[in-house]
Amino acid sequence: MKNNTKRLTKKIIAGKFKGKLLKLPSKTTTRSSKAIVLESFFNTLQFAIVDATFVEVFAGSGSIGLEALSRGASEIIFMEKDREALKTLKANIALTDPKACSVLGGDSFSNIQAVVARLKKQKKKAYFYIDPPFSIREGMEDIYEKTMQLIANLPVEVVEHIIIEHMSGLKIPENLGVYSVKKTKKFGNTSLTYLEEV
Repeated sequence: MKNNTKRLTKKIIAGKFKGKLLKLPSKTTTRSSKAIVLESFFNTLQFAIVDATFVEVFAGSGSIGLEALSRGASEIIFMEKDREALKTLKANIALTDPKACSVLGGDSFSNIQAVVARLKKQKKKAYFYIDPPFSIREGMEDIYEKTMQLIANLPVEVVEHIIIEHMSGLKIPENLGVYSVKKTKKFGNTSLTYLEEV
């Protein structure tokens, strides 16, 4: 039992909350980003996210958003549907800076409108980290199609940068709405694709 608990945790790598041990939800409900993916992402955008607003869509345990917070992002918006993951996410936020975090429970494809409206009202741009459940999961067959639509519909006035974590076998279209693929980095079965306004 102890080993199982140990396995389902992840440490914040760097910044003011470095070493904080985050819980991870059951692997049947969410999939945690690999450490190598996380490290590459923050090496790429480490200075850019300081004082930035960061939106983690399909947040799971919140490990990406909380790492961003630890490294200097000023505000994190988490979006997660799964109940067990939400409980874990809230427990993890409590270990860091709850005042800088907000959580939208429920369907991300619906809730994205509320996030966009809030950013517009605040006249802020955000980094959108989008890590949908792999489409091989039951009931998730159209998840990537819906995710591409979500990205294409994001208004440019609220977008600083879009990052998608996805199965390496998936080819992200070169253009999604006004956004185009800047680069893709592959880490075995997982890839990160960066999009910016054309």
